[in-house]
Amino acid sequence: MGGGRKRGRTQRRHFKQGRENVWKHNPQRPPAGEGGEGREGNPSWQPFATENPAFEEYYKEQQIVPEEEWDDFMGMLRKPLPATFRINASCQFFQDICSQLENDFRKSLETEVSDEHEEEAIRPLPWYPGNLAWHLNFSRMQLRRNQALESFHEFLKRENEVGNITRQEAVSMVPPLFLNVQPDHHILDMCAAPGSKTFQLLEMIHQSTKPGLLPNALVVANDVDVQRCNLLIHQTKRMCTANLIVTNHEAQNFPGCNLAKFCPGTCMDEAKLQRLEFDRVLCDVPCSGDGTVRKAPDMWRKWNAGMGNGLHRLQIEIAMRGMGLLKVGGRMVYSTCSMNPVENEAVVAEILRRCGDSVELLDVSNELPELARRPGLSTWKVRDRGSWFGVHEDVPRYRKSVISPGMFPSGKSSKDVEVSTDVVDADMKDSTDMGEGEQETDIAIDDSNSGDNPKTEEKTEVDCESDEAPTRYKKSNSTSTHTEHSDYPLHRCMRIVPHDQNSGAFFIAVLHKLSPLNENHVVDEVKSEQNISKDKTGKLEKDLESDKVSSEENMVHQQVVDDTNVLDGERNGDMDSKSSKDKSSEDAKVIVNEAEKGQAGTRDRRRQQNQGKWRGVDPVIFFKDEVVVKSVVSFYGIKDSFPLEGHLVTRNPDTSHVKRIYYVSKSVQDVLELNIKVGERLKITSLGLKIFERQSSKDGSPCTFRLSSEGLPLLLPYITKQILYASAIDFQHLLQYRTIKFPDFVDATFGEEASALLPGCCVVVSREGHQDIGSIATDPSAIAIVCWKGKTNLCVMVSPLDGKELLERISLRFGLEIPKLDKEKPNQEIAGSDEQPDCATETDDQECLPESKASDMEIPDDKEAE
Repeated sequence: MGGGRKRGRTQRRHFKQGRENVWKHNPQRPPAGEGGEGREGNPSWQPFATENPAFEEYYKEQQIVPEEEWDDFMGMLRKPLPATFRINASCQFFQDICSQLENDFRKSLETEVSDEHEEEAIRPLPWYPGNLAWHLNFSRMQLRRNQALESFHEFLKRENEVGNITRQEAVSMVPPLFLNVQPDHHILDMCAAPGSKTFQLLEMIHQSTKPGLLPNALVVANDVDVQRCNLLIHQTKRMCTANLIVTNHEAQNFPGCNLAKFCPGTCMDEAKLQRLEFDRVLCDVPCSGDGTVRKAPDMWRKWNAGMGNGLHRLQIEIAMRGMGLLKVGGRMVYSTCSMNPVENEAVVAEILRRCGDSVELLDVSNELPELARRPGLSTWKVRDRGSWFGVHEDVPRYRKSVISPGMFPSGKSSKDVEVSTDVVDADMKDSTDMGEGEQETDIAIDDSNSGDNPKTEEKTEVDCESDEAPTRYKKSNSTSTHTEHSDYPLHRCMRIVPHDQNSGAFFIAVLHKLSPLNENHVVDEVKSEQNISKDKTGKLEKDLESDKVSSEENMVHQQVVDDTNVLDGERNGDMDSKSSKDKSSEDAKVIVNEAEKGQAGTRDRRRQQNQGKWRGVDPVIFFKDEVVVKSVVSFYGIKDSFPLEGHLVTRNPDTSHVKRIYYVSKSVQDVLELNIKVGERLKITSLGLKIFERQSSKDGSPCTFRLSSEGLPLLLPYITKQILYASAIDFQHLLQYRTIKFPDFVDATFGEEASALLPGCCVVVSREGHQDIGSIATDPSAIAIVCWKGKTNLCVMVSPLDGKELLERISLRFGLEIPKLDKEKPNQEIAGSDEQPDCATETDDQECLPESKASDMEIPDDKEAE
């Protein structure tokens, strides 16, 4: 495993220097051969070859598209992918952004159309509800290189960084739409990192809520890898939500939190209703990722037929676990960014076969009618070591253990022996606690968040995929004459192919749970298959380790590694990747050594108190310090109607040293309480909305905690003290100069009101456009910022990035001109002056992703090191 980590670090270092891309200069590629053309005078530039004969042979045989469409299909796969993005409908400036796109950019970019098949430079995707998703007639590389597009590119980057838009591949946006999410649903995203779909789900549940209110819904976003969880946290952090829990587990072994199994008989009646189940499950599984070849052209070189075969079993296990966690009546979406029927229709057919009458495949052809999609296949073949097989009985005996019956349309072997899984409903799931080592199983292949990123690894061909047969067997190039048709209605599945709507490729199936899974279907018969495949699966996972960093992860990771704090957090995260065996042995050694020293009792208790159950992850502690809570409520005049009791949590067991306090919704609170009752089976890496932060200052503020900018929109309607209402011009000056002395405000009355506040944190709200000051706080369009009232001045406490965004928004909204910053202007204070609080003391409280300035935390979809 050490070698795998070293290779992973080497890859990340190479990606930091500049990602390989078919559309850019690549100095590490060998010189172009005869006929190759240099670029910008450098003969070493050479595009990837967008050809792979095995790829074409495979998908021609599978009849993925009709023969007459083959040239169009392949021609589109060889073109760069147009950029797309989605507007966050729950963001404060949603209407302003829509207006900018329609009235400004859409007209100004008309002359830049470069594709003869496209009439518009930018346009809404017709199938996405509310014109919230936009298609650009430019590739990501064109956006970077074309000077005429510079202002638009800067707009995209800035709005993505602050969370107003998300840059995401169009087909990746499709699966969450078919979940039919409602405001009270509990949703599980099983393989979530790096988080584009999770962010989309959060948008859905927050879209209809009003200021100061939280939806009853909950999103649990899970990923197997600790570092990828950090990326997931960073991506979703832009949403500023109290309704999200991020967990770190193997998807196929996601814990079943059923209180009935942990409760004595006296409370069984109460426990029957307490188990963790979900109304919706998004099962976007690890896959070979060949549907992303337009965005990840290195796939042409990596692809081989065995990649899908090697992932088939894991995909079934994850899907079955998701079905077990789904409530009766709930809906699960299974999706991949692969075109391979072994990873798609074969997996869906196997789910239906194992679940029997408990699950149905839904016909959703009437949903999103403008989305071009094709029906799923009812027949396909399996390719193995140069041979084609139409039925399992034709597979050579020595390959039957790796080419399973479930890969074929009928799902039956020659002996008609059905293979099943030990995954059952949440209330049937074995309650044995899982160690951290469980995350090793699919750490290298879990890139399940998005069609944005190819879920592909270069070394997915172990024994079941290798092109070389054992020496005692001869490799054949035969094709079996038998074929099968599935009896299941797989035409209800959806295949999205690139040349239908100028997109990537994707596969989606929508499943509905009608009744609890039959335990007889899912327990006993899996043992033999698991024993046979154990060694091969382990080898597959080990081979995949070195290639686990996928294209989108690197795009996101590139932004994170530039921040020293985040790098430190990821180094700490490496400690979380040990196996459960290592974890157990190390913990045992610690206990034994302490016992020998006679100090085991005290130190071990202290260690458990500080660490919680999961090594390397601080526990979630309900914050119950009444003195602090009363101080905060009194200082800001927080109304009684805002619930605080049971909603405040921290990650530091020592409340006297808590640096940050987080707010969680009622739905998250319920899950936390259940998790505590069942022995902390969920490994929670992040949750909640940061609402208060400890603040040291020289002004002697009566309250030691300041408001957090992230939590301000939620708390604003309930604040009655330490709040000011500024004119548009004074609000603009605050954002522009960041520190202004009281006499220098344009509105003298405002300056007097500011000086009369108690020293410490305060809120400034722009009153422009509001007739009734008393109702501003509950107005969704109200713009407010957190400030600090010093002895002589008022100082803005928002990041420069957020400040710049707000400055532009208020200037556009009220027609104000942004003057150039005059360094000689008397009312401009030098950043870091004595009047400003010391904000650099907030790093003691460990978090999964360290805090840093928002301006340093950039994660645009396609940003790269120049």
